[in-house]
Amino acid sequence: MKDVLTIIMAGGKGQRLMPLTQDRSKPAVPFGGIYRLIDIPLSNCINSQLYKILIFPQYKSQSMVDHLEEGWNIFSGDLGHYLRIAAPQQRTGEQWYRGTADCVRQNLYLLERERPKYVLILSGDHVYKMDYAAFRQYHEENGADVSVGLLEVERSQASEFGIAEVDNDFRIRAWVEKPQDPKAIPDDPERSLASMGIYLFRTDLLLDLLTKSEDDDFGRDIIPKLIDDFKVFAYPYRRMNKIQDYIHMMDRDGVRRLQLVDGTRDSQYWRDVGTLDAYWNANMDLTGVDPFFNLYGSLWPIRTFQRQYPPAKFVFNQPDSNPPRVGSAVDSIVSPGCIISGGTVRSSVLSYKVTVRSWAEVDESVIMDDVEVGRYCKIKKAIIDKHNVIPPNTRIGIDPQEDRKRFHVTPRGIVVVPKRYFPAANG
Repeated sequence: MKDVLTIIMAGGKGQRLMPLTQDRSKPAVPFGGIYRLIDIPLSNCINSQLYKILIFPQYKSQSMVDHLEEGWNIFSGDLGHYLRIAAPQQRTGEQWYRGTADCVRQNLYLLERERPKYVLILSGDHVYKMDYAAFRQYHEENGADVSVGLLEVERSQASEFGIAEVDNDFRIRAWVEKPQDPKAIPDDPERSLASMGIYLFRTDLLLDLLTKSEDDDFGRDIIPKLIDDFKVFAYPYRRMNKIQDYIHMMDRDGVRRLQLVDGTRDSQYWRDVGTLDAYWNANMDLTGVDPFFNLYGSLWPIRTFQRQYPPAKFVFNQPDSNPPRVGSAVDSIVSPGCIISGGTVRSSVLSYKVTVRSWAEVDESVIMDDVEVGRYCKIKKAIIDKHNVIPPNTRIGIDPQEDRKRFHVTPRGIVVVPKRYFPAANG
């Protein structure tokens, strides 16, 4: 993989994730307790032995840049490895990036300087595990000029995506944006192939395309124009992607033991967390005995910047008091620095330094850094951004009509509390 240069698009405004993106770009949004969204594709790169990475930020990027500088300074220049953050420089004009292709065009000098054999283009805000080395192997076996990562989706949902129409060899023959009658996969009449925003280009072809055209976007503009004259192949992600790792399996005696499998269940997992409901769903997918997306794999780890907080603590064990006072968390992720002080947490994700006071209840919620949940609070199906001190007896997610008077409530009924909505008593 030494001859592959990876580009991660990390400039998304994330308008549909407001208010979480009020002060941060979409790839910088916290995820899974201790991570940020950009950690996911970066970890895929490292696990695929990709060590030449360019990150192209744009909007409200400072928190992401701080995170990358603190947690991803792991590359050896002596070995030719690097992670470079290339801020917009308006080298080709006075405009910001107009799309994915225009973003790369404005930074072509970085590709020309490196001259890799291939360029891999990724999004910085999707949740999935993908072996890019297998993707490259597939590309070469087909003699492809361009390969596109595509997700098998139900035809009933396919009209929301850019859809590739392929032949029996999975060579792309047509590309339609949000078709009313999506074409099915040849051997699977119930599903279509939807764009994941993942592209592998021959570098010489990519340089030629971007030099000679002014097209803004790969999926909308460039890929459809290449289909007739170049070999553009679909990579069916869910059937081809295999992540080897250890998982817990139940033996005949009912004991859970680690077993090595060639393809974990989350080898087929992919989410675009472009909406608040999708973001909440992705976090909920991390909880439970057998999570849909597993953060605990040993062979395919997810890296991040680890903050120096003490271990999580659970205090008060008074089940016979009236009312009972027991600090507990079940089917949940609880990050370092958290104190569950006589409260109850269920099916939730708690980031660093969250305190849940006595007799409070937190259910099916995402709680970000430095939040205190006061006594007797009831929090259900909520996303609470950082730096909030929630007063005792506050109810969030219990009465939708009352919630809408103060907060944004998603179509699914998830209540979103902005950063610092509940300030500390001392200001």
